[in-house]
Amino acid sequence: ASYLLRMNISVAQQYMAPELGLTDVQVGQIFSAFMLGYALFQVPAGMWGDRFGPRLVLAAAGVVGTITTLLTGLIPGGLVKGAAASFLALLVLRFALGVGEAATYPVAAKAVALWLPPSRHAFSNGMVIAGSTLGSAFTAPLIAHLMQRQGWRASFYWTALVPLVIVVLWWRSVPKHFSSRDPVAAATEPWWRLFRNRDLAFLSVSYFLDSYVLFLFVFWLFKYLVEVRRFSVISGGWATSLPFALATLAVPAFGYLSDHLSRRFQGVSGRRVVAMGCLVASGTLLLLGAWAPTAWAALAAISLSVAFLLSTEGPYWANAIDLSGDNAGAA
Repeated sequence: ASYLLRMNISVAQQYMAPELGLTDVQVGQIFSAFMLGYALFQVPAGMWGDRFGPRLVLAAAGVVGTITTLLTGLIPGGLVKGAAASFLALLVLRFALGVGEAATYPVAAKAVALWLPPSRHAFSNGMVIAGSTLGSAFTAPLIAHLMQRQGWRASFYWTALVPLVIVVLWWRSVPKHFSSRDPVAAATEPWWRLFRNRDLAFLSVSYFLDSYVLFLFVFWLFKYLVEVRRFSVISGGWATSLPFALATLAVPAFGYLSDHLSRRFQGVSGRRVVAMGCLVASGTLLLLGAWAPTAWAALAAISLSVAFLLSTEGPYWANAIDLSGDNAGAA
């Protein structure tokens, strides 16, 4: 649901932008508004997860996602008129969505740290990321078909229902004792000590570079395939799903390999080898995709590049947990 809500606009903007009078630069600024809210509230959301537990914080994040996505289809060009007003409304709504979604992965990492042994952290975080890649694989073709049949606004109305359903299932299935009253759920060490952790600082810088490339794919791959590689809207939707479908298989597999190597070498070396290997492969394939002479060759190389790039997620998050002590969410 998290990636469904953040990726839907990357496809919907193909029809939304001309109708609302938005330029490509303004669309990029709207994408960045989401990322700004997402970045600013990562640490606070992780701290809330450490303090109140995953059950409450992730449920609240899902509710925010439903409301902001619903309003994204309703307000711009509907309740407010004009290109400037629509642009401003989208900036605010996407920022608010970013604030809500900021909790997703830090608090999921907290849940993994609470519920599972360290020997399974990379695989378990990989399974969380595989859920996001599976959602991403369905997003582009789903939104493309919805836009063709019911218009871009309907794509936001329908996708707004998904996190609401998940919140209900999550709230009913997760034990109530995973809350602030659970002595295991609360951090005993002050979160600000994480700033003294040199290894965590380097890990964060590395993850910044990794994520910069990832979000180029998340927000701009559909437009690139349609406008540069000349796929149709529908075929571009299916083509955009291919990298994330491959990643759904690759991410847990490399997470499992990371855990196996970590146990064998008794330390971070196993996680480091997997992450470094995947990053080198991803960068090489991205170059080949950019230089590919045909659309299908480009899609093949880019799809493998995305799969390798996302396969670093399990080792990254497992290392963050290993370095954090009681503050997995804040880390």
